[in-house]
Amino acid sequence: MNKEQTIEELKNIVKPYIQNQEAFDGLTEDTDFINDLKINSANLVDVILDIEEKYDIVIDNEAMERMVNVKAAMEIIETKLSEKNS
Repeated sequence: MNKEQTIEELKNIVKPYIQNQEAFDGLTEDTDFINDLKINSANLVDVILDIEEKYDIVIDNEAMERMVNVKAAMEIIETKLSEKNS
């Protein structure tokens, strides 16, 4: 899976929860879920659950705390997928 695909999939996952369309339209690796997209913490949990379901992975509490932006989410997904496939 390449970076662009992952970003597109993440956009689809977070879209129902965003409060800032402008930031969403310009989403990059550095986009922060809470500060830029205005996703509240309860909805961020929903985002994480959706990511777990989409990729069939389990995200532990430590990884959850690090998942504050698109780049961190991509790194965590990549790590969890490689652990799962090894």
